[in-house]
Formats: sequence, structure tokens, C-alpha cells
Amino acid sequence: MFARLKRAFKGSPWSREEIHNFIQQSSIDLDAEEKSMLSGVLEVSETQVREVMVPRSHMVVIDIEEDFDEIMSTIIQSGHSRFPVIGEDRDEVLGVLLAKDLLRYFGSDDADEVPLRKLLRPVSVIPESKRLNALLKEFRDSHNHMAIVVDEYGGVSGLLTIEDVLEEIVGEIDDEHDREEVAFIRPDGDHHGKPSFAVRALTRIEDFNDFFECELGDDEYDTIGGLVMHELGRLPRRGEAVQFGGFRFAVVKADKRRIDALQVQRSA
Repeated sequence: MFARLKRAFKGSPWSREEIHNFIQQSSIDLDAEEKSMLSGVLEVSETQVREVMVPRSHMVVIDIEEDFDEIMSTIIQSGHSRFPVIGEDRDEVLGVLLAKDLLRYFGSDDADEVPLRKLLRPVSVIPESKRLNALLKEFRDSHNHMAIVVDEYGGVSGLLTIEDVLEEIVGEIDDEHDREEVAFIRPDGDHHGKPSFAVRALTRIEDFNDFFECELGDDEYDTIGGLVMHELGRLPRRGEAVQFGGFRFAVVKADKRRIDALQVQRSA
């Protein structure tokens, strides 16, 4: 440690990896959360949007042709504050709707005649390869808090919010809607014709087995998230999926340190 400090005072530049190792391995007076946050600051400059974006299949969107009641139902069920508004399909994003812009019409006699197109905010479009630190600066300068992510062919591959970027630095940020979701396993509609369930990664394997009446092994791991990481052999990215034990596990929410939420379906 002394040698590394001496090198710093002599003016020799450190690489990001050296700084990260110094933070994690030294006896410097920082607790685990502070070390994790400092490491997160270093990681955002190396992390690309594709690694942390909400994948296309999990985007909550509003169709431009939906009526007021349908839109309000989507807002209430999702708990989000911003929504991509699409035309013919998810590759045609017309703009971003802020829930607060629509709520002013709630209870109005002419709610069904809301000029939805006039309420749309400009959409920010970014490539999958964009670095998070550059995106954070763009969010700050433009005052936009959501960006649509496109692939090399111009198709929509996902979205990212300013909260997603900040969570890479400070860890999970629970809002009021997050705190309401106390159930570790809950129904999540049908996907591709099969019942789907939203499962928190911290769900104990024995509770998972009781709910689904199955027998996943819990000898080495306590949680379903730990078991998914074991099957993949690494920490998966959002949108990745793995099948084992008669189930398909898709990662809905994760960062470089942990899995947070999974979408689970029976594979048979």
C-alpha cells in the first residue's frame, strides 16, 4: 500500500483497474457501501448502455391509438412516470409521455379527447455502445430522463432511464411503487402463450419450491438468484435467460453486482 501511495505522489498515473483494486483491497477507512459506490463511479465510464438497459420485451409502452382509460390503466399498473409512445410497432417511437402531463385531464368531461400527440415530449435516441458516463452528462444537459436504445440497424432494442444509470453508482433505488411490491413471487400475465411470474432474486429456493411445487436443489445456494448465477457461471445481463429444472429464468433487472428481478415461466 505504501508503495502505491508513493507512486501516486510521484505523479505516475494509475489505471482504473489499479484505482479499483486500491479501493477494494486497502485498509483505507471506508465501509463496504462507500467502496461499492466509488467502484460504481469508475465502472460507469467503462459500461455500455447495452449492459444495463431495459430490454425491448420488458418496455412498458403506450400505443398512440389507446384511449384515456387504457392509458391510465397502464400508468397505474406500472407505477412509472415516463412512457415511450409507439405507432405501428415498438420500432416506431413517436415520443415520450409524462404521466403528470396526462393527469391534468383526469376527471375531465373531455378526457376521451385528450390531444395525446400534443403532449408528447421529444425522444432521445442513443446507440447500444454509448458509455454510461456520456449518457449521464447528456441527461443532465438535455433534462431528459429517458432514452430509447437502438441497435446497429436502427431497431429499438431497449430503453434506459437516469435512475438506471444512477443505480450503477449508488445501488438499488427503491421508489414508492417498488416498496409496494412486497410479494417475492407474483403473477405477471402471459408471455408467448405461457403464464409468467415476476420473481425477486432474493426469493429463497425453498419458498420457490413451495410456490411452484417443484424440487430445485438448495444444498449450495439459498436464493433463486444465486442458483441462476450458478447455472450461467457468471452474473447475467438484463434480458439474458437460462433454462433448468423445468423453468425458463429471464433476467429483468440486474447490475454488475447482483440480480434483482426475474421473469419465470415453466419450460414444459
